Amino acid sequence: MKMNKNYYAIIMAGGVGSRFWPVSKEAFPKQFHDMLGTGQTLLQKTTSRLEGLIPKENIFILTNERYCDLVLEQLPQLHKNQIIAEPAMRNTAPCILMASLKIHKQNPDAVMVVAPSDHWIEDESAFISNLQNAFDFAETSDALMTLGIQPTFANTGYGYIEYDKTSRAAQKKVIQFREKPNYETAKGFLEQGNFLWNGGIFIWSTSSVLKAFETHQPTLYNLFAAGQAVYNTDDETSFVLENYSKSENISVDYAIMEPSKNVYVIPATFDWNDLGTWGSLYDKISEEPTENAVVNARLLANNSSGNMIKTDTNKIVVLEDLDDFIVVEEKEILLIFPKSKEQDIKQLRERVRKKFGDQHI
Repeated sequence: MKMNKNYYAIIMAGGVGSRFWPVSKEAFPKQFHDMLGTGQTLLQKTTSRLEGLIPKENIFILTNERYCDLVLEQLPQLHKNQIIAEPAMRNTAPCILMASLKIHKQNPDAVMVVAPSDHWIEDESAFISNLQNAFDFAETSDALMTLGIQPTFANTGYGYIEYDKTSRAAQKKVIQFREKPNYETAKGFLEQGNFLWNGGIFIWSTSSVLKAFETHQPTLYNLFAAGQAVYNTDDETSFVLENYSKSENISVDYAIMEPSKNVYVIPATFDWNDLGTWGSLYDKISEEPTENAVVNARLLANNSSGNMIKTDTNKIVVLEDLDDFIVVEEKEILLIFPKSKEQDIKQLRERVRKKFGDQHI
């Protein structure tokens, strides 16, 4: 596979992953953990996957400033200048805009992929092939690209992308983005056959994405474009500290993808798991719905099925008459919680914070 000096990557690694509590905590979020027991953290896995197509020096990590040392520790092959720190939480649009301005200043011919750091992709060669296709299209067209995930069931937890089903091209024109649907609506999407899950993987040339920001988010664009002279210099940090928190809290989907007319999607040929919850990790590991999924532990189970078990070390876990539970040990915390209520873990975290203190969340 060719290495093209115009190819860049932005890996989004600033989230807290609160639904993966107690393993994912504010001080050490899930992207820095080896969630599947593979020997690599999710961030390391994502970075090595992108290194299959993108020069190492062109990979940037977008993260909260408190995680910069963690990133360097896990990715020693990167220079500290390849870490772009957000001094405040402002969703995805401001940090992607700032990163695009920095890259464009460095290389006006740049095409870039924006990818989450915490997704699991098994077939990496299919991913690279889809990404190459998107880069080729983005290099020659004024287009905002995304890789859409083929839905496997009527999931109500993802946004959907509706595309033009009459298109014979590999790159489908996007008709509209759709919010997370209810179950009946999601079933209808699957029956129509031209809906994909929005996996949050974007590809575009820096010139195309900057034009989209300038057109659809002029206030945000002007705020960050004012720093053009200082990007990639020693004066960048003070400009960012002074201005970043002034930016609107808005996602890149709302900011530019939804209002733009030049959006295209490539239906992905790779399998994908967003590893957003303990249930999604269970689905990734277990081959049968009745199996117990185990990471790091040694399990002795009797009349127990459908459980997600993860312990700190190679601990023996004994289960009797327990079905469909999350059993997770992380240092001083043991969580035993019904899998069916996993969406409540965010609220549970807050209750733990109130009773036992911030250090536990």
